[in-house]
Amino acid sequence: MTTRKIPLLLILLLAATPLWAEMARTPSPGDAAVYIISPVDGATVPATFTVHFGLRGMGVAPAGTEKANTGHHHLLVDGKAMPAMDQPLGQETMHFGGGQTETELTLEPGQHTLQLILGDKGHVPHDPPVVSEIVTITVQ
Repeated sequence: MTTRKIPLLLILLLAATPLWAEMARTPSPGDAAVYIISPVDGATVPATFTVHFGLRGMGVAPAGTEKANTGHHHLLVDGKAMPAMDQPLGQETMHFGGGQTETELTLEPGQHTLQLILGDKGHVPHDPPVVSEIVTITVQ
C-alpha cells in the first residue's frame, strides 16, 4: 500500500506543476522594454551577422539570479506563434542564460523574423511579459 502512495504523490505534484509555474511569475515594471538594436527592421544582412539586444527599465542578469527587475534574453527566430507566457521558455527560443546581450547568427538566404522575450531566473516570461517588436530581415 505504501508503494501506491508514492506514485500518486508524484502524479499530483506533476499535475500541479503548470499551476505552480503560473503562480510563480516574476513581476516586471510597466515601463520595461526589450528590443533589438540591430539589425533594424527591414535590413538586408549577410548569412552570418550579429544581433544586438537592448533592454530599458530592467537589468540583465544570468539565469538563476533572484533579483528584482532583472531577467535574461531569449531570441525567437522565425517564430510561427508566441510560446506560452506562463511556462518556462523551451526549445522554440535561443536561451542567453549567461546574461549575454548579443549573438552571432547564421541563417539561410531569404526573409526571417527575430523577436526577443525576457525570461526571469527560471526562464519564465515576466508578468506582464517583456517582449520586443518583431524585426523582419532579409538574408543575402
